[in-house]
Amino acid sequence: MKLSAPFVLALTVSLTACGGSGDDGFQFPGATGAALPYALMGRVDNTEKTEIRNGSYGSAMAPHPTREGYFYGLSDRGPNAATEAGRTPSGIIFLTPDYTPRIGLFRLTGEGKPELVETILLKDPKGRPITGLPNKRFGGTGETPYNLDGSVVSLDPDGDGIEGFDESGLDSEGLVALKDGTFWISDEYGPHIVHFDATGKEIERINPFAADPRNKAGRVLPAELSTRWPNRGMEGLTITPDGTTLVGIMQSNLHNPTSAVGSINLTRIVTVNIGTGAVAQYLYKQDAAGLANSEIVALSATSFLVIERDTKFYGIDTGTIRKNVYKVDLSRATNIDVSHTALRAGQAAFTASAANGLLVDGKTLELVVKEGGAEGNFAAGWARLAALGIQPAAKTLAYDGIASQKYPHDKMEGLWVIDANRLGILNDADFMIAPDGKGGVKQKYLYDGKVESNMLYVVKPIAPIF
Repeated sequence: MKLSAPFVLALTVSLTACGGSGDDGFQFPGATGAALPYALMGRVDNTEKTEIRNGSYGSAMAPHPTREGYFYGLSDRGPNAATEAGRTPSGIIFLTPDYTPRIGLFRLTGEGKPELVETILLKDPKGRPITGLPNKRFGGTGETPYNLDGSVVSLDPDGDGIEGFDESGLDSEGLVALKDGTFWISDEYGPHIVHFDATGKEIERINPFAADPRNKAGRVLPAELSTRWPNRGMEGLTITPDGTTLVGIMQSNLHNPTSAVGSINLTRIVTVNIGTGAVAQYLYKQDAAGLANSEIVALSATSFLVIERDTKFYGIDTGTIRKNVYKVDLSRATNIDVSHTALRAGQAAFTASAANGLLVDGKTLELVVKEGGAEGNFAAGWARLAALGIQPAAKTLAYDGIASQKYPHDKMEGLWVIDANRLGILNDADFMIAPDGKGGVKQKYLYDGKVESNMLYVVKPIAPIF
């Protein structure tokens, strides 16, 4: 299986749409939503002639901080797919290993259509375009990067002599756009939180690796976050309204201390004071094991909206399908970070591990929940934590995508708080491809037979959110 000739050529083209400034009037999309534009990157030389479509900006979204009717979208690491079962070593197929993760600036037209007006390619501190290839030292996931033909990727984008890896590479998933024109982005590798200037060049970063010289002294993420399982890192990122604190949410539970934890319904919210480096962590209780928290947006210093979803398609998959937005309150949640020494005072059950965080009777919080139940019912583990004074974030349903609109996409990932009664929702379309289970890819379709696309919907929450 190979790519047709136009594929590589299309990667060098920067998408820029014309159509005026947009400041003179715009509309939000109607009830059926509006598709984001895309450009054909190429076709896979298979029977289907699968199209790869550049423009998959659905990993996150953020409103432009000063221009009404404008918003940013974020791509992830590029067109990719999991290898087939049984491949050794297992890994990820990168259809375009030199793809550069990017931010797209969009404007809404007077007809409610999103138009791409600027593309910002992400770059390392030296100004070189990064890739979506995995990290080797700080944030390695154990994934082997493959080309579509089955060979191991030989690209060395950062010039460190380690082929197939990029120490500045990101699987970008969370986005914050600041008034000074800079951006913070979180990812699924380290996880890393990286600060980029207005041109997309890296300024600084925060990650769980104290030995990484790119971290400022005294500013590091909790070490246990590095136990995220591959492709389940820091999926959402926001900043408090006062601009002082970054708030990230992990997509799923940590494999803390090992992958034997499996899948449970505990994930974590982490806060980082940008100025002081002070860190806090809070537990988030998902509705079921295996779900994903794919976005977080701050309403206040302690109140947030969070997307909680599965990866099922309405109209295709069976059983319960979840595409929900929750309003989350941290005001009474327990800070379980090891830096919160007052929590451990007088509690003999609590100890601290530099690598794995707060422990209960020598076990990680993930193990406490894991061993307190079974798939779909971890009540005993959560009760054990509650008995020790550990309370998760409170949450109330703000929007049910299945009940309200039969949300047709698998990955609800972008969230825009327009006002108290309107939310913008954007899906990740995965460059309109899906793994075929045989070491290749196929087109990604919805239940109505249409090819998946990035869609912006403007929806009404169950009740005003503030």
